[in-house]
Amino acid sequence: MIRSLYTASTGMNAQDTNVSVISNNLANVNTTGFKRSRAEFQDLLYQNLRLVGTLSPSGQQVPTGAQMGLGVKTASIQKTFIQGDFTQTQNPLDIAIQGKGFFQIAQSDGTIAYTRAGSFKINNTGQIVTADGLVVQPAITIPTDALDISIDSQGGVSVTQPGAPAPTLVGTLQLATFQNEAGLQAAGFNLYRQTDASGTPVIGNPQTQDRGSTQQGFLELSNVSVVEELVNLISAQRAYEVNSKTVQTADEMLGIANNMKR
Repeated sequence: MIRSLYTASTGMNAQDTNVSVISNNLANVNTTGFKRSRAEFQDLLYQNLRLVGTLSPSGQQVPTGAQMGLGVKTASIQKTFIQGDFTQTQNPLDIAIQGKGFFQIAQSDGTIAYTRAGSFKINNTGQIVTADGLVVQPAITIPTDALDISIDSQGGVSVTQPGAPAPTLVGTLQLATFQNEAGLQAAGFNLYRQTDASGTPVIGNPQTQDRGSTQQGFLELSNVSVVEELVNLISAQRAYEVNSKTVQTADEMLGIANNMKR
């Protein structure tokens, strides 16, 4: 009975983690480019009361053993990089990626981070930056006299200038792809960092190899499904309730055992 208290407590801790992950998904349901997370669990070690294949007192091999499970633990919290829906904004600096790939962002410490959120701006020097002022890589500068900005599906950024007979190409947005996207480390602010698990980034223009295309005037929404998360929330709540009931039952059984002396 003491063991059952600890076993049930691991189940309650696991469901508490599950609810925390679901709540973060729901909190970011309107975050541009956000990718939902999923908690995954594993069973803990087992106590072997009788090993499989041991001999019985009569000398016969037993066909099954006796193992007592000790609960559950959180194995991982994995990002799901399924494409989110698009919304049209008609803002020339809003760019969505249709397919695989990440925009490259230069952080203040000089390292490169990666994002799917393409809601870009122009800073005071004309460079394309994120909402936090981080420069998109490779750096692209928009001339001060630009009348219009056009970004094609292959990442080419062109501007229309006064007196020019045709748009001028000022740079090309490049995308990074990874062997294991789930291995990227979320850094907040819609950014991800490369890790050993993700592999090194492969950089190239959109629509080359397996990279997606860039869509100007669109943003990729969060891939969180509110209905699915609410169903998961109800399931996690019930699982927590069942485990708490196990604690209550074990406590009652201990109370009965303690009162046997009376």
